[in-house]
Amino acid sequence: MLTNFIKIAWRNLIRNKAFSAINIIGLALGLATCMLISLFVLDELSYDRFNEKADRIVRVFFRGSMQGGKMNEAHVMPPVAQTLKADYPEVQEATRLRKGGSPFITYGDKTFRDASLAYVDSNFFQIFTFPLLQGDAKTALVRPNTAVITQELAHKYFGNADPLGKVLTIKSWNTTFQVTGVIDRMPTNSHIQADFFASMASFPEAKASSWMTSEFFTYLVLPKGYDYKQLEAKLPQVVDKYMGPQIQQSFGMSMSQFRKRGNDLGLFLQPLTDIHLYSSFAYDLSPPGNIQYVYIFGAIALFMLVIACINFMNLSTAGAAKRAKEVGIRKVLGSVRQSLTSQFLIESMLLTGIALLLATGIVYASLPTFNELAGKTLTINFLANAWLLPGLLLFGVLVSVLAGSYPAFFLSSFKPVAVLKGAKFTGDSKSIGLRSGLVVVQFFISITLIVSTTVVYRQLSYIQNKKLGYNKDQVLVLPETWLLGKKEDVFRSQIMQDPSVLNVSTSGYLPAGPSNNNNFMVYPEANSTQLVKTLRYDVDYNYIPTLGMQLAAGRNFSQEYGTDSASVILNETAAKTLGWGDKAIGHTLTNTNNEGNKGTYRVIGVVKDFHFRSLHERISPLVMVLGNATGTVIVKVKTKDLTGLLANLKKQWSQLAPEAPFTYSFLDERFNDTYRTEQKIGQILGLFAGLTIFVACLGLFGLATFMAEQRTKEIGVRKVLGASVASIVALLSKDFLKLVGVAIVLSVPVAWYVMNRWLQDFAYKIELSWWVFALAGVLAVSIALLTVSFQSVKAALMNPVKSLRSE
Repeated sequence: MLTNFIKIAWRNLIRNKAFSAINIIGLALGLATCMLISLFVLDELSYDRFNEKADRIVRVFFRGSMQGGKMNEAHVMPPVAQTLKADYPEVQEATRLRKGGSPFITYGDKTFRDASLAYVDSNFFQIFTFPLLQGDAKTALVRPNTAVITQELAHKYFGNADPLGKVLTIKSWNTTFQVTGVIDRMPTNSHIQADFFASMASFPEAKASSWMTSEFFTYLVLPKGYDYKQLEAKLPQVVDKYMGPQIQQSFGMSMSQFRKRGNDLGLFLQPLTDIHLYSSFAYDLSPPGNIQYVYIFGAIALFMLVIACINFMNLSTAGAAKRAKEVGIRKVLGSVRQSLTSQFLIESMLLTGIALLLATGIVYASLPTFNELAGKTLTINFLANAWLLPGLLLFGVLVSVLAGSYPAFFLSSFKPVAVLKGAKFTGDSKSIGLRSGLVVVQFFISITLIVSTTVVYRQLSYIQNKKLGYNKDQVLVLPETWLLGKKEDVFRSQIMQDPSVLNVSTSGYLPAGPSNNNNFMVYPEANSTQLVKTLRYDVDYNYIPTLGMQLAAGRNFSQEYGTDSASVILNETAAKTLGWGDKAIGHTLTNTNNEGNKGTYRVIGVVKDFHFRSLHERISPLVMVLGNATGTVIVKVKTKDLTGLLANLKKQWSQLAPEAPFTYSFLDERFNDTYRTEQKIGQILGLFAGLTIFVACLGLFGLATFMAEQRTKEIGVRKVLGASVASIVALLSKDFLKLVGVAIVLSVPVAWYVMNRWLQDFAYKIELSWWVFALAGVLAVSIALLTVSFQSVKAALMNPVKSLRSE
């Protein structure tokens, strides 16, 4: 019997090629979208879960608030790890990681610059599951000046030779490292990304006792089943005991006095598996994800699957009239309803199976593009993942049952007497209401996505065009000029002589992209009770004019004033926070360093506020100090021949430092990179919004076909009585437009709520204008009208003689 069912299903599929093709394409697109997004969501949720102790590892982070701003850092102080392990028995292990950048590494006569270095404690590879291919995880990093590298680096440095025992040199640090271990490449779903792990015993700052400096990423291993919140509740005691005395020494106040003035500092814990999706730190080991986007994409995947199933149901019931006599005859010949239901479910499975194969092909073909768009390396590997094929088949069966159950029960419910008398089957009011409800759901989803995509693109456009307080265009950034050593000033002088250059500055502090970062605790007029947290920028005389910043009061640093080394320039927010407003010039502020040494500075200028962090954050207090501005050269260009200028700069660089590679970036590109995640989200939303609308239109087309077929004779009678084509099109379209109207009414509050929540993540954002929702409604109505009109016009143009002949 199963064979007979399959034969009938195949014959029916071939007989109705157009209907079957539309059904399969719509379902395939929905399934492909669902599969692609599922791969993305599963990858985001898998971060760091491969570690054997993933459920027991937590990261310690630092959070504080002071007048002038908040501190939220993923790294903590050097003694935190060993202090917590010594003071709390529930801390079974503790380990640290300190970023080391990408130095030049030399082996023999070859120099390399492609390794990301990190200092780690000796027990690092016993806590995290990065198995050593060579060497012993327990002893590899015990001694100073030892290192574990990835297999890829080992092959690049040493070829096929055994890497163990080989010595690598970092000339700029005057340091050598002996290779004592080799690991495979780091998993892409790890928040820790490095390929050169040096012994922490080689790093002098690791032994510091200061609780006022950070930079150490610290991880703890807790007992299995232990609630980390219990340990977190004890951490204020640690702050009072160890950080309190150093606060007293630096600022002349106890921790309780410090808190009474509205300030606070604290250590907190974060589960390892939460780091990727629930982090909001300014600086972390790798760019984090966002749980909100996981929810958004998960919802889109579900929506696309629902819409695809709705289409299947609508298109199947639209062709019900053609199968009515078949059902009637089969029932007269003895077929029971259960048998008919099985027949139609088999047809559903056949269509779904073909759609699933097509969807898998679409996923394979589109995966490289999707990876590039989403910044992922997703793959479909049936051999590596044994669960994938059974999971895909189970998914297909579930979709078949979900999409095919209603058509199967609907078609098998026809009464043979009524069918054989020639009655038409529109279904009862419940089935009509269900189909109408499904159309509303489809357009509810489509309109919500249209609004969301429009809002995302408007916010990105707002970011691109907002006045930032500095000029990011035609600004060239030359990083790591410290590699030139004493020749850095020579290189800068050569750049200044180029007629294509307007101005040159040297500073590692940049308002866009990766930048140096330095907290600066100051108080006005030697009044330590008014302690303010600011950021400190070390700049030179040309920094402000090179970046096109404007002074609100006072003057810039000048070589004509020998006292400027003890002077500062504030931004407007700092002047207001310190209580001076627009009368800051001439006032003094005091800074106390970690050792308690004080420095007094005189305010000589106030620069207009500029955005030196992303627009997700409010502008915070900033202090510019003259001096120690090395490492990055900033060039203001006045030529369109950038290729020629870059070639000239590269030639000059090569003459001064032939071993060091010449690298550069543009400030506007660095600014755009800050919002790369939002740009990708906008592109993906736009893509899936388009697919959703297209698949929804297929469903609407199916329902329009169904309704036109049921009213064929009515249309014929109306035409005989003189009805025009336009009136008939309006007759068939108005019901669908009512459904779209209902979808608009339902979707507007939902879309407003979702987008308003998304915009809350930006400190500077657009307003949700009424015209965005009106535009989405007009687009939805236009799309629905175009889709329905095609079938309506076709029905209206039909010869009435043909439709009435059978009466």
